[in-house]
Amino acid sequence: MTNDRFLVTGALGCIGAWTLRNLVREDIPVAVLDLGKNHQRLELIMSPEEIARIQFITGDISDLNVVESAIKDSGANRIIHLAALQLPFCKADPSLGARVNVVGTVNMFEAAKRAGIHQLVFASSTAVYGVSEEYPEGPLQHDAELKPRSHYGVYKQANEGTARIYWMDDQVASIGLRPYVVYGAGRDQGMTSTPTVAMLAAVSGKPYRISYGKRYCFQYGDDVAKCFIRCARTPFNGAEVFNIGGPSVSTTQVIDAIEKVEPASHGKITFDDVPLPFPEEVDSSALEKVIGSLPYTPLEQGVAETMGIFRKALKDGRIKPVEA
Repeated sequence: MTNDRFLVTGALGCIGAWTLRNLVREDIPVAVLDLGKNHQRLELIMSPEEIARIQFITGDISDLNVVESAIKDSGANRIIHLAALQLPFCKADPSLGARVNVVGTVNMFEAAKRAGIHQLVFASSTAVYGVSEEYPEGPLQHDAELKPRSHYGVYKQANEGTARIYWMDDQVASIGLRPYVVYGAGRDQGMTSTPTVAMLAAVSGKPYRISYGKRYCFQYGDDVAKCFIRCARTPFNGAEVFNIGGPSVSTTQVIDAIEKVEPASHGKITFDDVPLPFPEEVDSSALEKVIGSLPYTPLEQGVAETMGIFRKALKDGRIKPVEA
């Protein structure tokens, strides 16, 4: 029997929704701190009965008092901090992006310290890196030089520094994780979301163009959520940030997997043959030394599961089809 009580910030997003599903299905008490109130992503992958078991706290992580109250009200002893504005939103409003992504993360660490919680897990991003040409060939190591090329990446780099200082000054330990291209039900916004939207388009019978090509680490949302949960439960001293890696795939392989599930989509899903502004492959061996082998859902299985969720949700009206 465990005495875990989780507080998850930003849990109405994709990774957050999968994190909640895993915790609820383990019968673990979990609370959500999120400024939003839209449960659509949760409703895609969880039953109403499961959602009813979650404690929802509406609040802004850029307000330290709100964060402190949420920790107290939830009785949490484990924190997974996922709340952040995605890259396009940070570019559109850098001041707001800094307030949410940077000040919000400082508040999570400060509130954890004041509450006597000595370890937390937070989401960084591969956006802290530069482009492939700036690094040696092969999978990028987690301690490679950080060369962010966006406000979002700079904010994530700042958060990694914040974590290091809270360990140095206050012995609040942390593990940061850098996901890459996350896909699955609930992934409907952000720079790398278009392969998931293409899966919805395919089951909607609509054409769609994915916004990038080449190769990248393609990570199923459920697998990424399990990594965060496992890190939150692993005793750790220090402040380290690790890559979440996995096999590198091409957009062509993703489209092939989509067409295998929905043959009628053949030729309707296309892509722009431009690379993402990040290295094609990252190394996760350092993370595996801490938490063991990473959960991994094969590409075809993850795509099939995602499209199955979309097909069912379209049928009962929980999601709208992609517009042509």
